[in-house]
This record gives sequence, C-alpha cells and structure tokens, in this order.
Amino acid sequence: MSRTRAEIAAAAARLVVEEGLEYGAAKRRAARDLGLGVRAGELPSNEVVEDEVRAYLALYCADTQPAELAALREVAAHWMERLAPFRPHLGGAVWRGTATRLSAVQLALYCDDPKATEIALINRGIDFDVGSLPNGRGGEPLEVLTLAHRSAALGEPVSVHLVLHDLDDLRGALKPDAGGRSLRGDLPALRRLMMEH
Repeated sequence: MSRTRAEIAAAAARLVVEEGLEYGAAKRRAARDLGLGVRAGELPSNEVVEDEVRAYLALYCADTQPAELAALREVAAHWMERLAPFRPHLGGAVWRGTATRLSAVQLALYCDDPKATEIALINRGIDFDVGSLPNGRGGEPLEVLTLAHRSAALGEPVSVHLVLHDLDDLRGALKPDAGGRSLRGDLPALRRLMMEH
C-alpha cells in the first residue's frame, strides 16, 4: 500500500472513531484535510480503513469501546426481535465490532413488501424518518427507515437504520468480505457474538 493511502486510512480511522463518520465520507475528508488531491480509485479500501479503526480503538479507546459496543448490540438485538418477520440482519460497525457510541445500528430487512415494514412501525406507534441509499448493485435506491432508540446503558438515543431489501436479496447477503469475514449476521449469530465478548 502506498504511503499516501496509509496516511489517508489512518486519518480516516480517527474521523470514524472521533466523529462517527461513515467510511466513504471519512476517506474523502481525510484526503482533503491532508491536502491530497486523490481520485476515488486512489483512496484506501474500506477493509484497510477498518483495520486502522481497530488499531485506533485498541490504542485510544480500549477502556470505553467494549461497553459501548455491547450497549449497541443490545439495541440491535432488541430491534431484531421486534422486527423478526422481516428477517433482520445486522451489519456495519456494530456487527463488525468497531462501533462506538457515535455509531448507528444498521439493520438490513428482507421482505416481500417493503411497505409492510412501514405499516408495522406505524401500527406500533413508532416514529421514523424515511430516506434512501444508492443500491450497490445499480438498481432502484434502497428505502431506509430511521428511528431513535434510547439506550439506558449509553444514556442517550441511538440511531437505528432499517434498510429495506427485496426478499430475493437475502441469498447474497451473507457473502464474506475479501478477508473472509461476514458482512452481516442474523439474530442467532449476533447472540453468539454477544456471548463471546
């Protein structure tokens, strides 16, 4: 890896941990902050940034991050139980173990009818905002429902993003990353992670 990419990865990791930025935004801002005019293809991969995030957490946040991660995983488990009919799978930093109190819980829901999720939340009196994300496979944007969950352990609200996928997308949802690590997991897999830590 080039020295430039390594510098960007280290600076991006600090932004991810200290400011809660997503990896893409953190890489772009890190390059800008370092005064490097690099193109998107010259930025470090998310896997490289994640390795730097793990190193940063171990060095600077070892006394607080494990408890924050445990609290966020409890929030995730709570919503996965409540949304069980929609086949929830946890992804992002909470699944991968790099989350801090600034991280959002990212749940992918796989359903026949995405509107059914909205109706279920409305019927339960749960407030949420509607947004969208680009579809990584080039199709229609993915609908995202965002709600707030007050975490007693953290003493503050946590954002929970529900990304609505077609049921057919579940087949490819559990493919591992380049390092062989899973990108997301269902509730039994999350419970196993919680038991290990």
